[in-house]
Amino acid sequence: MSAADPQQTQMKAWLVAVAQRDATAFRELYEATSPKLFGFLQRILQRSEWAEEVLQESYVNIWNNAGKYEPALAAPMTWMTTIARNKAFDALRRHDAAVEIDADGFAQEVAQALESSAPSPLAMLELSEDAAALAHCLRRMEALHRQAIALAYYHDLSHGEVAAQLELPVGTVKTWIRRGLERLRSCLSKQELA
Repeated sequence: MSAADPQQTQMKAWLVAVAQRDATAFRELYEATSPKLFGFLQRILQRSEWAEEVLQESYVNIWNNAGKYEPALAAPMTWMTTIARNKAFDALRRHDAAVEIDADGFAQEVAQALESSAPSPLAMLELSEDAAALAHCLRRMEALHRQAIALAYYHDLSHGEVAAQLELPVGTVKTWIRRGLERLRSCLSKQELA
């Protein structure tokens, strides 16, 4: 997004105010961004109670570190999402869980996103079968590759933003996404033949 984007400008202003311990700005920042961060955390943690806990930890960290935010390095949402992602990974380590994308939930959301306003029962059946096949193929991928694809296509992040989220080089992320899409294509082709 460009520097002139009003939403980005507002978030940057809130972060500057939060760095000066402005509780009102913090509340406004929280209200504007917490739904997106909560959804992101649920995708990683797969448990609402863990996501709620990590969301609170993330905002405590945002409150404490707002003065360290550097607009030249990252967009406000990217910076906050990176904090939340790191907190989520810490929580996963605490709970001794594996990093996963909720493939079943992803399948349901894909089905909802793709359905038309008045689908026929046959179209709904085909759509649910396609979503189930996609979810099956996603589950077979390595967790970090699956996460890179989900961030790029489900969260509509650029390769650079995905790289920032995963703290990996852009070239690595591009390779993972390209290879992941090839694996998905191959897996889905096999599903059609079965």
